[in-house]
Amino acid sequence: MPTLINPARVDFVTLRLFCAVAQAGSVTRGAEACSLAVSAASRRLSDFENASGTRLFDRTSRGVQLTPAGHLAMQHALRLFQGFEQFSSEIRDYTKGIRGHVRLWANMSALTEFLPGCLSTFMAEYPDIHVELEEQLSGDIVRAVVEGVADIGIFAENTAVGDLNVERFQQDLLVAVCAHNHPLGKRKRVSFRECLKYDFVGLNRGSSLLELTSRAAEQYGEVMRVRVQVRSFDAMCQMINANLGIGVLPVAVLRNTQPHPLKTVHLSEPWARRNLLLGVSPSCSAAAGLLRDHLRLSAASSC
Repeated sequence: MPTLINPARVDFVTLRLFCAVAQAGSVTRGAEACSLAVSAASRRLSDFENASGTRLFDRTSRGVQLTPAGHLAMQHALRLFQGFEQFSSEIRDYTKGIRGHVRLWANMSALTEFLPGCLSTFMAEYPDIHVELEEQLSGDIVRAVVEGVADIGIFAENTAVGDLNVERFQQDLLVAVCAHNHPLGKRKRVSFRECLKYDFVGLNRGSSLLELTSRAAEQYGEVMRVRVQVRSFDAMCQMINANLGIGVLPVAVLRNTQPHPLKTVHLSEPWARRNLLLGVSPSCSAAAGLLRDHLRLSAASSC
């Protein structure tokens, strides 16, 4: 069985020297091109041939020429250099951030209203960056960013953030939603205090929206009567349409959920205009930094 070449006995300096000597037809000129002494170059070439187990050069008084085995070695050496150059280029791209993988978690309001267009322009500019997008509750988003599970998070402002550095991203509008035959269906604007006379449909515990409305009720000295709790905005709309209660939803979500014949009523409270915040993991990659900057620019241009 033939002996395989030991990779430990071949390095890129020797391969570069081998190619230079073959192209120049001279050990002396090849050594000069690689900034090596002729004696050191000769020793490297001899070791390379020994490692290959065959003669790679025919040596004559006029210089050197490749043997058939030498031509094969030359082809593979050039492929190795091309592969290494591609590797170096791709590593440089990762260092600059124009290649990579970013984990972005966002609440439903941000995901449906603001992110589609923003991510479309980002991915057109950086096609080699893969963005993994997940819709999650705001509290879970903050924890994921803090723990490094997500690189970037977009969540509601009433979420506890601890030591996480955050900044304003966008603003969404919260509205009261009811069935058309509900008593509130005849109103164009209502105070949240008036809404507390009725049963509610809400999201499950952990939702920043449920937390916001529950605190608003407490400020009026009342408690929300949450009759039904579900896991999604679309399910909320179905329950509200069945007249099982009213709800408070981001108006952006209503534009993107499945159509329901629901009535939208504006809330008079200032908190109905809710800020969405942007948080970034302190250990985020260069690719995540590029997406963060793109999100910032998108938010600024929409103001």
